[in-house]
Amino acid sequence: MSKAEWRPDIDPEQEKKLILREYRGLLRALKSRLKKGDKKTVRRAFEIASEAHRDMRRKSGEPYIFHPIAVARIVVEEVGLGVTSACCALLHDVVEDTEITLQDIEAEFGTIYSKIIDGLTKISNIVDTSATESMQAENFRKILLTLADDPRVILIKMADRLHNMRTLSSMARQKQLKIASETSYIYAPLAHRLGLYEIKTEFEDLALKYTEPEIYVDIAQKLQESKKERTRYINEFIRPIKEELEENGLVFRIFGRPKSIHSIYNKMKKKKVEFNEVYDLFAIRIIVDAPKEKEKAECWKVYSFITNHYAPNPDRSRDWISFPKSNGYESLHTTVMGPGGRWVEVQIRSERMNEIAEKGLAAHWKYKDGNTQDSKLDLWLKHIAEVLNNPDTDTVDFVKDFKLDLFTEEIYVYTPKGQMRVLPQGATALDLAFDIHSELGARCIGTKINYKLAPISQVLKNGDQVEVITSSKQKPSEDWLHFVVTAKAKSRIKYYLREEKREKAETGKEVFLKKLRHTEIPPGNQHFIHEIINHYKYSNPTDFYYAVAVGNIDLKDLKDFTVKGDKLIHKDKLREKEQPVPPPHHTETEIKPSKEELIIFGESSDKILYELAMCCQPIPGDDVFGFITTGKGMIIHRTNCPNAAHLMANYAHRVVKTKWAKNKEISFLTGVKLTGLDDVGIIQGITNIITGDMKLNMRSISIDSTDGVFEGTIMVFVHDKEEFDVLCKKLSNIRGISKVERIDSDGNVQQVI
Repeated sequence: MSKAEWRPDIDPEQEKKLILREYRGLLRALKSRLKKGDKKTVRRAFEIASEAHRDMRRKSGEPYIFHPIAVARIVVEEVGLGVTSACCALLHDVVEDTEITLQDIEAEFGTIYSKIIDGLTKISNIVDTSATESMQAENFRKILLTLADDPRVILIKMADRLHNMRTLSSMARQKQLKIASETSYIYAPLAHRLGLYEIKTEFEDLALKYTEPEIYVDIAQKLQESKKERTRYINEFIRPIKEELEENGLVFRIFGRPKSIHSIYNKMKKKKVEFNEVYDLFAIRIIVDAPKEKEKAECWKVYSFITNHYAPNPDRSRDWISFPKSNGYESLHTTVMGPGGRWVEVQIRSERMNEIAEKGLAAHWKYKDGNTQDSKLDLWLKHIAEVLNNPDTDTVDFVKDFKLDLFTEEIYVYTPKGQMRVLPQGATALDLAFDIHSELGARCIGTKINYKLAPISQVLKNGDQVEVITSSKQKPSEDWLHFVVTAKAKSRIKYYLREEKREKAETGKEVFLKKLRHTEIPPGNQHFIHEIINHYKYSNPTDFYYAVAVGNIDLKDLKDFTVKGDKLIHKDKLREKEQPVPPPHHTETEIKPSKEELIIFGESSDKILYELAMCCQPIPGDDVFGFITTGKGMIIHRTNCPNAAHLMANYAHRVVKTKWAKNKEISFLTGVKLTGLDDVGIIQGITNIITGDMKLNMRSISIDSTDGVFEGTIMVFVHDKEEFDVLCKKLSNIRGISKVERIDSDGNVQQVI
């Protein structure tokens, strides 16, 4: 813990002093929020936590109590919560890790404290390494339900995860990958949706630090090296704006801040450019100090002053003051052409808006000021609780769909009466119908968009006015799932389809039992019925009865079943028994996932059934992990595979540690994409290096030239990443080649070399 400056060699007395120093830091942070008796409550929470964790140490070796104190400080200093949340943060691990019970907490502090800590305990292992997919989804469901019940639970949990990410360096590599993957897959999107933008950014940066350490360090170093140049440019850009704002008597703060490492890396991938080609490495933020009733006018005034000096890009302006995001975010964004022909993003907001932007959910409640009218954020939280409290909601499906909603930008559409509805970008007319009411969506047969007839699959745009047309004869179709995008629409369509299937299954059950009466099988024997369902290869009665109802199963061969005592036997089984049984033959070693299992590929590859993932095409030397599948044995993925975060976050119990062994006898297919100037002899230079210099085999080569610029794709067999890196370096040194990229078999860029 950097603030405590703990070292392994300090003695117990020094440890106590450092712990007290951190505790006093928490009290200082709480000073403005402390009321009569609060200091005593905080002290008691600290004493209980200290005693409960007295003999516990973190992986780094430091006393465990540093962690709850650090979480409490994040809760107060960075999230903006008060005394109750700070005390719960101090106590957040005592029920799970010690003999202290919730009843003890309630007796000491009261019901509110025990409810918050109960919520924290329930979601303490959002992705348990031994959990199945449905268990993990259920854990995530609990997190979402706590939002509407008491948002402080998730805010404290965010602080807990943030401190764990900040101190992840002491964990084993495999544990780092799993925790970082969980963070990028679930916590960062959730922080984004809740308006915790500062925390979301840090989550993303820290996740990148552990999943792609080389890329993270490279961008961080380049940001540091270019800091002086950026500062000069920011000062040059700010100077005329600052002068005009001061001349007009505005009270403001103006500064430039670098973009996050994660966002820079994303831009490099998306635009397929190098670091020095990413121009918007920073954003200018202007924060005006104005009363709430004048905020909007003051922000637009600032916008007009900026455009007096710099030309705005009309396609890159966002007005989230007139139309705040559903998480409460308000700000005016514009991108202008700055000195030297560089695009610069400018964010304009008030002090109140800035606190909401940085503290998100916590600041939202602070600024409600007794207003009883529900905001869009309140309505969203109620919607989450309503859907998840429905016993017919499929939790796994809902969580998958909900995850897609978290990062999506929003659009604003209107009903015929002028009521505004907020939907994710890409939403269709049918999504809107379900957003208004489930029954309206289920009966929707068409729409009128801006007074013109349109199909229910029509994608909506900002400002569309939509009228929903219904019919009592309409029923949801499975095809609808192919074009709706919101979690609510998908969950309700699946619910209606399940209900319809259930009704048909009841009809099928009646048909089945009727047929059963004409056989020697007793209709009331559930064990025999289960045997019949297994015989037809159905996993559950509902699917079986539905198949009977729609005619997918011919029940004529029910007569082929024979009852012998307490056993039900099919005539095909009797024939099998008459055949001689061959001796068992084992061709593959059974693979069992284990926490400590270490699989070595190369020298022992003949002992293990495995395949290389097509999505990322790993080669020896890549940082990889093994993923146990049900039918294909082990699939090997790179840790930076596009699917890695999803697999590690949702199926951690099936992930095993892997590493490569040296084996120059085996070659692995990988791809290289080259971009450069189409010069005479450049193709010969490329092939000379691959086949002549490095003596590698090519599977294919494709070159396309347009207006003097060529793009080439080469699929080549290499022995390991070291050999591949040497190849890329030699290719990049060829005169005229400007970019070398690693690609997969589909041509998707995996890495810019």
